[in-house]
Amino acid sequence: MGSGAVPDLPLHLRLIRGALRRLNIRLSRRHERRNAQSSAPADPLPSAEAALRKLRLDDPAAQAYFEKHLPRLKRTLSLVPVPQGSGRVLELGCYMQITPALKHHCGFREVYGAEYGTGMAQHKSVQYGDTRFDLDVDHFDAERDAYPYPAGHFELVLACEVIEHMLFDPMHLLLEARRVLEEGGHILITTPNIAGLTSVARVLHGHDNPQIHSKYKIPGAAGPAAVQHVREYTLAELGEAVRCAGYEVEQLFTEPIPEYSFYRPLLQFLEENGYNPADRGEQSYCLARKRSSLAVERYPEFLYEP
Repeated sequence: MGSGAVPDLPLHLRLIRGALRRLNIRLSRRHERRNAQSSAPADPLPSAEAALRKLRLDDPAAQAYFEKHLPRLKRTLSLVPVPQGSGRVLELGCYMQITPALKHHCGFREVYGAEYGTGMAQHKSVQYGDTRFDLDVDHFDAERDAYPYPAGHFELVLACEVIEHMLFDPMHLLLEARRVLEEGGHILITTPNIAGLTSVARVLHGHDNPQIHSKYKIPGAAGPAAVQHVREYTLAELGEAVRCAGYEVEQLFTEPIPEYSFYRPLLQFLEENGYNPADRGEQSYCLARKRSSLAVERYPEFLYEP
């Protein structure tokens, strides 16, 4: 043995040294995980909910709707990209619930709203925290009319719970939204998932309609008839329609709606019988970016017939 060599250790010392080495590795890995967790972005949902709860609604029916749909509203708000371009945003189907937060929480410079109708824009106003939020909501037909905005005017278009109401031409909505978006601008779509767990359960039971929202509103004495859900989409169909309209999909996913949580055990049944359990939430979300270089398929075969 040379003068610089380490003498062989007894077996019990070698075992102790090996155990200490393994413990040190585990502690190092735990420290790395903690560092990764501490550097991970914070959950955006609490901040989104706090922003939404600044809304003050006087109408009890509107407040009840807000509370019921708060999970969807706060997830939608959490997906809104930070303004980096024109600072202009358009909300199609504007009911003034997420709208004030687009300005006061997300930081958009100019907020536009639109809903189905004809004639002059309708002035709407809501209390948001200590501020009165005012907006002139434009009227037009989102699936037939040319939108009354110049090309490339917005950096974000929201179409939340809108596309499932289209009677004739949902691709028109996607393409007009693309026209008024600046290059690289985003469209954010939310819509029910017809392949969600609740729809699957309803089909298997054979009693209820598989669409999440299939009921008509009781006709009123005056005013236009309300268009209910004409066609709900699978997540794959939603993504395909958006791609066919010349967008690059960045996020596409589903989440469960809490009131239908009693159907969750059906996931195990699907998996055990060879069916894909993924993307079975009742609510779909899609965030996509306009890319002028992408091809457009005006009438996708899965959505239109000759």
